[in-house]
Amino acid sequence: MNNFFRGIIAAWGAKKLGGGCLSTIVIFLVIYSLLGKCNNNTRAATRDQQVKPTIGAIHTAY
Repeated sequence: MNNFFRGIIAAWGAKKLGGGCLSTIVIFLVIYSLLGKCNNNTRAATRDQQVKPTIGAIHTAY
């Protein structure tokens, strides 16, 4: 997820859920970190598929 949108969503959620200054900052950090972890599985799966060559591709190269 784009960092700009992560920040906007985390700020909106912290504003809605936070009661005071400290709790708003803590909630912002929690939401921001959770949004950063949302897309890690899809990146890892895509990266693994792109890196592994197929046997047919190796055979046709020679």
